[in-house]
Amino acid sequence: MNSTAIIILAAGSSSRFPGTKQLLHFNNKTLLQHVIDEAIESGAEPTIVITGANADEVEKEITQANVQIIRNENWKEGMASSIVAGVKKAITLNNDIEKIIIAVSDQPFVSSALFRQLYQTQEKNVQHIVACSYADTIGTPVLFTQNYFDALMSLQGDEGAKKILKVNSNDVATVDFPQGAIDIDTRKDYNDLLDRQKHVL
Repeated sequence: MNSTAIIILAAGSSSRFPGTKQLLHFNNKTLLQHVIDEAIESGAEPTIVITGANADEVEKEITQANVQIIRNENWKEGMASSIVAGVKKAITLNNDIEKIIIAVSDQPFVSSALFRQLYQTQEKNVQHIVACSYADTIGTPVLFTQNYFDALMSLQGDEGAKKILKVNSNDVATVDFPQGAIDIDTRKDYNDLLDRQKHVL
């Protein structure tokens, strides 16, 4: 996957969460560190983390050296600014980049195997977008080929990558990721995650 970049969005202010949710601990790691480790293990190059709100605090907790950290000073403008910054940096770091996977920092069950599955699914299909399918929707992590780099860099404001999925639905393949429905937006979400883990152990 050395022709594939993974961009991890971690710039938000967690407005629905009292604190910095990227740094919540689960399975002895922060949520953000888990996604970083899985991205690097997948073989993607480069792995890029976009910080913004609470950037000093978040960046201090990133323990993996083999990661590019981009501070998005315009994070208040919305998610699009982070996606644009990440895509531009990925292209700068790797001129041979063919695919970009966009991931978020609050899906605790993302894995390196899932990242590789997105890559392999695209290799086997004619579609140029591969999204994860869960809870009757499709979403992150999601892979885009070069065909969509310009579209990603044209996003504005609160627009996320889902806008591109909707407009180009015929060019989207999917992989099943049922646990993708579990993300951490509120304190209740986090408590439910910890309770779930207790019942598994």
